[in-house]
Amino acid sequence: QVQLVESGGDLVQPGGSLRLSCTASGFTLSIHYMTWFRQAPGKGPEWASDIGPQSISIRYADSVKGRFTISRDNAKNTLYLQMNSLKREDTALYCCARGRHGSGYAIRGQGAQVAVSS
Repeated sequence: QVQLVESGGDLVQPGGSLRLSCTASGFTLSIHYMTWFRQAPGKGPEWASDIGPQSISIRYADSVKGRFTISRDNAKNTLYLQMNSLKREDTALYCCARGRHGSGYAIRGQGAQVAVSS
């Protein structure tokens, strides 16, 4: 069964950090472009970051650049998003997807909820 499952979402104070995980099953994550996107309450999806095969190409949205880091552990078939210096406006449902921003996503996970609040 081909699927993506996110974990690691939580409530965190402004300035705090979280690491999201996205575990793939049914396919080899390392050979695909993988993306993190987010959707805040009442807003449309917003692309956050993507990473190319073999982690050669990495891109970030301006809104997260310098604070978020995308990576993957091929042995665990898992994608990560390290989020530092979190802001209230980072509050959203964070989803991982197989595919590159602008080229469509083959599959996506159900998401992990991140809430940034004091």
